[in-house]
Amino acid sequence: MQNDSEENGRGAGPERPRPSAPLLPVQARRTAAWCLVGLLIAAVVALVVWLCVELSAAVTPVLLALLGSGLLGPLYRRLVAMKLNRSLAAGLTCAVLVVVVGGAGFIVVNALVNSGDQIISSLRQAAKDLSQHFGAAGTSLDDLASKSKGLVTNFGGTAASGLLTGVSAVGQFLAASVLALLLTFFFLRDSDKAVRTLHHWAPGSSAPQLERMARRGFQAIEGFMRGTTFIALIDAICITVGLLILRVPGAIGLGALVFVGAYIPYLGAFISGAVAILVALADRGFVIALWALGVVLAVQVLEGHVLQPMIQSRTVKMHPATVLLAITAGAGVAGILGMLLSVPLTAAVTGVLHELREYYAAGPDSGDTGPAASPASS
Repeated sequence: MQNDSEENGRGAGPERPRPSAPLLPVQARRTAAWCLVGLLIAAVVALVVWLCVELSAAVTPVLLALLGSGLLGPLYRRLVAMKLNRSLAAGLTCAVLVVVVGGAGFIVVNALVNSGDQIISSLRQAAKDLSQHFGAAGTSLDDLASKSKGLVTNFGGTAASGLLTGVSAVGQFLAASVLALLLTFFFLRDSDKAVRTLHHWAPGSSAPQLERMARRGFQAIEGFMRGTTFIALIDAICITVGLLILRVPGAIGLGALVFVGAYIPYLGAFISGAVAILVALADRGFVIALWALGVVLAVQVLEGHVLQPMIQSRTVKMHPATVLLAITAGAGVAGILGMLLSVPLTAAVTGVLHELREYYAAGPDSGDTGPAASPASS
């Protein structure tokens, strides 16, 4: 008993406080941390989108200049490789850009204007035929065609009655076009200066990686613009030839609609193809409409299984769901212009993310820290 009491006396002392148990398990805390990161990223993205919308008068020409530079960038680099002065090469490239965009725009607008009334009347006739078989669906299509024609008429009447508003809109469009053209000239001519500025201002040794990210994003824009333009041209030619063979009225205008719609992946091709089939149904009957459907499907199969894998597989790698979400978001932010710009911008972001993933997969100390090639040779 005495030994036990002595042992208890010697062992007695201040007890250490036990650490309190965490309120949440480790998995919940990790989930909360990732949610916080996601909210911060969403807030930054929302702020950037809000600023772009508020500053759209300046942002839109910059984005259009990037698309123009991506479309004719290879021509500029070839001119520079032929020992032309950089300013002269950029000027010639901008002149070609004006000719290409202006000529294509004139052809498309002229074809749509000349065939617009015929296409709309054919759509209304198709709506009447469909309403006899499908009821409400055909009536809705008839209302859509009527509203489209009314919208065009009201726009023309508004532009004629409100001359000041029309002149202001035209002035804004011309100012944005001129600014985009000038920015394209500077983007092409001073790309090497931008690279040197990036190396000068980049913190630490991050300049080579930032340059690779910028090049990867711009290469994605280049790939999208060149590939989409080539695919749109082939789609428009094939569908126009097929509709001319089937003697569908307004074939040239429908082909122009297909060319414009090809810049909105998936959705544009679906809408333009559906319009062509409905016009064929209204004016040439059910059998010719089936042949028109076959032509549209054949062109879409050619595009999806041959042209896109061959042309865009190395530069633009985006899942169709990503493309559709980008189009939806672009339409919600800036309407038709947002739909046209959203996919190339998403391609650029996807290219940057791929570069980041490769960089971190290889490790920051992989040894690839040397300066990249000059823009003229990339």
